[in-house]
Formats: sequence, C-alpha cells, structure tokens
Amino acid sequence: MVKLDLSTHVFTPRLILQKLRYEEAEEIFYCYASKPEATRFMSWATHQSLGDTKAFLQYAANGWKAGTDYSYSIRIQSGRFIGSFGVINENGKLQFGYILSPTQWGKGYATEACQSMMAVLRNNPRVSSIQTFTDADNKASARVLLKSGLIEEGRLSNWFRFVNQNNQVKDCISFKLPL
Repeated sequence: MVKLDLSTHVFTPRLILQKLRYEEAEEIFYCYASKPEATRFMSWATHQSLGDTKAFLQYAANGWKAGTDYSYSIRIQSGRFIGSFGVINENGKLQFGYILSPTQWGKGYATEACQSMMAVLRNNPRVSSIQTFTDADNKASARVLLKSGLIEEGRLSNWFRFVNQNNQVKDCISFKLPL
C-alpha cells in the first residue's frame, strides 16, 4: 500500500480543510448527510440517523490510518462547518469527491476547496493519477471540476447506480487531473 503523506490541515483564502473528526458527527449529519438534495449525486445513501454518520466517521478514521481514505471537513474561516472533501487512495491512484451544505451552494466554496486540494495532491510524489466522475446531470459539479483544472476524459453510458436516485443507473462523466 502506497500511503500519502498529507497534511491534516489545508488553508485557502476563505476555507479551512482539516482531517474529519468524530466530534463533527452532528455537524455532518445536519449540514448535508441527512439532506436528500445534498446527497442526490453521492455514491453513499442519505444518512437516516446520527448513527449512520458515526459509522462513516469510524470508517474515515480507519481509512486515514490505513492510507486508503483521506477525509476532510470544509469550514469557512469563521469556523462554520459547510461540507467535506474525500480522497480514496488505491496505491497512488486517487479518486475524490466533495459535498457542501445546500445553504452554501453557488458561493464558490466547492471550486476553492477543489482547486486547493488538486494543488496539494498534484505535488505529492506518491500520486500517479487523480480522477473522479459525476452524474452527467450534475452540471454544477462538472463546472467545478473543469474550473479546478481537470479535463473531461469521457462520457460513460449507464455507468453508475446512484442509491439516492432510486438506484437508477445513470450516464456519468469521467474527469482526470493532468499531472
């Protein structure tokens, strides 16, 4: 297993990204994890209880220790929790995703977090590729990814089953970051 040496804190002009902590369970649950409008395009099911969120945080803590998952909270400089950013590591091949509270959409926070994390990840010598995908209907995320330096790699027909869209198989867009 190729572990990444990632900082537990990343600072941007308006945001602080820091390693997710178990103490953030309620913030995660009420900010986005329990909100169907926020989780619509996620690969994981909308959380039905705080227990779901706590189970995720246990997974995230174990993943960070193992070097397989690096999950960050996203906070604005005032300290307010607004979302999360996660990186899955498979021996230096990275896949990432992010989610924000619907109350924070359209403010440029997703782009700012994504651009900063792409710079951090791109400069890691253990990283061999960085990619992600989105539902072809998720136009806002596609714009964020393009603004963050990723390029569209291809369109994938009937490629991913989205649990929060009645398990419907959807067309997706694959993106990669040129290294």
